[in-house]
Amino acid sequence: MVMMIRIINRFKAGKRIYLLLGLNCLMLCFFVNANAAISCTVNTHSFLTNTDTSVSSAIQSQLAYHQQGLYYPQSVDRFYKQNGYKLAWIAPDTVKTHASEAMLLLDCVLQFGLNYADYHPKELTYEKLNLLTQKSDKQSNSEKAGFDMMLTDALITYINHLHYGKLNPVFPAAKIDSGDINGFDASTILTNALEQKNFDFMRVVLSVQPQSVAYKKLQYHLHVLTGLYTGDCYEIPGSTVRKIAVNLERMRWISSDEKTYIEINIPSYSLKFQQPDTSCRFKVIVGKPGTPTPTLQSAISYFTTAPEWKVPQSIFRKEILPRALMDINYLANNHIAIYDANGNYIEANKDMLLKVKENVEKYHARQSPGCGNSLGLIVFRFPNIYDIYLHDTPEQMLFKKQERAYSHGCIRVEHAGKLADLLLKNDGANSKITILHKAISAYQHKRFILKPPVSIKVTYFTCEVEKGILITYPDIYNLDKSLETALYNMEQP
Repeated sequence: MVMMIRIINRFKAGKRIYLLLGLNCLMLCFFVNANAAISCTVNTHSFLTNTDTSVSSAIQSQLAYHQQGLYYPQSVDRFYKQNGYKLAWIAPDTVKTHASEAMLLLDCVLQFGLNYADYHPKELTYEKLNLLTQKSDKQSNSEKAGFDMMLTDALITYINHLHYGKLNPVFPAAKIDSGDINGFDASTILTNALEQKNFDFMRVVLSVQPQSVAYKKLQYHLHVLTGLYTGDCYEIPGSTVRKIAVNLERMRWISSDEKTYIEINIPSYSLKFQQPDTSCRFKVIVGKPGTPTPTLQSAISYFTTAPEWKVPQSIFRKEILPRALMDINYLANNHIAIYDANGNYIEANKDMLLKVKENVEKYHARQSPGCGNSLGLIVFRFPNIYDIYLHDTPEQMLFKKQERAYSHGCIRVEHAGKLADLLLKNDGANSKITILHKAISAYQHKRFILKPPVSIKVTYFTCEVEKGILITYPDIYNLDKSLETALYNMEQP
């Protein structure tokens, strides 16, 4: 398809430009490998040349003056240091720059689930740009430097938002602004983008987005939903647009580099084991709203058959001990034993349980392997600060329910044995599958090491696109509204 851009109102005084974008206008850019943006060679000599040293002084002065008004002041400073404190965008209209493409990108932020208000809309108007370019000789270097710097900050902010998200809990703006993180630096990427011609500038900027299939599908769907018009069509996006924006934000928080991984999506109650050429899905049970399953990224390095369950202290105190006090046989019937702080077994009786209740923090409970063990026949371990894990369960009937938020935070998976088989096959350890099945049948405690570990991601996506259709899931922990409010800078009702 031929990419079309029709300028309806071109540089009309006091008004914004409205652009009709052909379907491929932005799609050209975001299906490229993010490495392209990082691997470009920096060549600062092709920046706009300007021998007027007062421009350099004006830029440095504006940087100091607007320090508090910039979203990424350190990154902006690094950018201008790289180009020798020259103007990157503003030049007489006879000189070609990427200012128009940069402004177009900012006009299109809604198609990427971003908020136009986050990119200096009051300062970056077409009226000002026209004045600075068409009447360049009559404008002061200070005015040129101010606009140039704000546009640079807007693009650096845009690049960081596309890559990390606006509200990334691991990479807040201050941390990102401090410098190179895992080979990614928005100021360097913007420098590289400015070296490109025409719409290759846009391609480099947009290539910083996540490369996962799920992200691409959802972002394209939003592109279609918001239409082909840009500008101020949606001052406050509709509920569907906001829901997609919230989930695109969460997807930017998740690493998507691996070809093989396990992804558990809490709202859809599903687990996906993704390999380069296949994908297998499983039903899961997740935490109740009162004991929610956290989102995280880790890696499964081993799994264990016939596991012993060391009962979390909160469950021991709130559930097991009260039940045992009501029925002394509860512990024996469920193969649960109580131990003191030194690991010594405690003979359970009414008087002893009352003593345990008085100093419950000094005791703990364990459930021995067997068909009634709460972890079932297999547990998949992965390091995390929440001390949760993925495991089998004896309560298989719960998988027949549509909504499956029943656990204390851990994740129960249906057909855990099949998942273990797939992990061993992926590990090139087919010979261990027979050993696995024998261990399961005999309730034999055995550990299976995975080399290398398999990445696991616990996510919270309340919508996704399948076969071009937007599918929504219940917001079981009511997390969408607070994130939506923060993304769009709205006041909480």
